Amino acid sequence: MKSILVIGGGLVGAACAFRLQQAGIRTTLIDPGNKRRAASYGNAGHIGAEQVSPWSTWGNVLRAPAASFAVGGPLDFRWSDAALVLPWVSRFLGACDAKTVARGRAALSSLLHDTMSAWQLLARDVSAPDLVLPHGHVTAWTSARAAERGRQSAERTNWGATTWRDLNAEELARYAAIMKRPPREGILFSGTGQVRDPQGARDAILGAFAAIGGETVSGKVTRIDANGALTLESGTVPRADAVLIAAGAWSGALMRQLGQVAPLISERGYHVQSPQHDWPEDLPTTVFEQHFVVFSRFSSGLRATSCIEFGSPDAPGDARKWRLLERRIADLGVRFSSTPDRWVGSRPTLPDYVPAIGRLKRAPNVLYAFGHAHLGLTMCAATAEIVAALATERGSTIDIAAFAIERFG
Repeated sequence: MKSILVIGGGLVGAACAFRLQQAGIRTTLIDPGNKRRAASYGNAGHIGAEQVSPWSTWGNVLRAPAASFAVGGPLDFRWSDAALVLPWVSRFLGACDAKTVARGRAALSSLLHDTMSAWQLLARDVSAPDLVLPHGHVTAWTSARAAERGRQSAERTNWGATTWRDLNAEELARYAAIMKRPPREGILFSGTGQVRDPQGARDAILGAFAAIGGETVSGKVTRIDANGALTLESGTVPRADAVLIAAGAWSGALMRQLGQVAPLISERGYHVQSPQHDWPEDLPTTVFEQHFVVFSRFSSGLRATSCIEFGSPDAPGDARKWRLLERRIADLGVRFSSTPDRWVGSRPTLPDYVPAIGRLKRAPNVLYAFGHAHLGLTMCAATAEIVAALATERGSTIDIAAFAIERFG
């Protein structure tokens, strides 16, 4: 393989493009150009090495009513998108089978085992070694009852290669200094971390990609055929030996054109971000579990994220979600702008919550890397290493059979 076209300019696509160009393959990245539309722009920046358990479990199904947006929770779907959501939900329920969950957990564990190391290596190779903050993350509770339930759940959960311990009094006091309603208890995870800024990470990767000869073309892919030939919305027909589909929530339509089922749903997340805040730089990403909100301090400001909204990736944002998030921030007493930046973006989610990474059997010159759900930022560095190994016909360091898109028929 001498050349490749990478469809998708999010963190997965950008990281893959960099590793492919670095491996000696002439790489062109096709980026639709709207950096705010994808999850890469607006996520919590968390490198979630602990997320080895798929979300497709009967326990999560049973907890769904209490997490519904109708009762103040983060979980919702757009009724206008019922035709998209209901078939996906049917597949999701099928993926709750114990054997499917066990396979998913094994697959995610293998991909996440060295994800912090993969990110640190990527940061070093793009000349941004300070991009990664390996300071763990916190899950915190503002009531004793919630803390008891949360700790019991933590003790029962498989967290992969990460570990956790209780926050001490000094660590809890740091929250009391910046919140009117600070946590009473919390746990600190080790082996996880965050990036200094998600968009800054993407910019660093794309800058390094260009510096080693990679080319970026602004455009939207409208057609792909079994030979991997592309047509852009502009009518341009770029050529290469191979194609990588890494278009996030928009990958499913391209796979359908190739005759391959890829049952993606857009699992939309919301954030608000404030340049005014009191959050210290070294205070890690913090999940306030009972309030369904996550805080991350970036170089660009303090970001609060929430919501799991299933529907079309191109639907407009729901202002009620932002208002709920802003009420949560006010309830916790965190200093925040009264007019924050508001964002909504689409996580590309497959029913079993395991990404699709591999070479398409029916069209071997087509590679794919999408469906990372909540873990696109987390997994992008490790995914890029796998894609580069596939493209250069080197053996992957992990068994990637479990990530094959053909598992969906």
